[in-house]
Amino acid sequence: KEVATAIRGAIILAKLSVIPVRRGYWGNKIGAPHTVPCKVTGSCGSVLVRLIPAPRGTSLVCAPVPKKLLQMAGIQDCWTAAKGCTATLGNF
Repeated sequence: KEVATAIRGAIILAKLSVIPVRRGYWGNKIGAPHTVPCKVTGSCGSVLVRLIPAPRGTSLVCAPVPKKLLQMAGIQDCWTAAKGCTATLGNF
């Protein structure tokens, strides 16, 4: 009974935490948006992550953890730079 309640609460929290991700172009506006619209910086704990727009066909140039997140967000091409203690996966 407690497990089902915990799962239900986690699902509700996950649905409330979903945020829209803007996508943009690099260069010509041909086809569907494929990258981030501008340089974006975010931080959590000691880790600072920067997303940089990339040309079409570059793919995701980043570590495995942010690569999974960017793929789920629908970003196809992006460069990333990370500073700080990235070994701490909770912050990264």
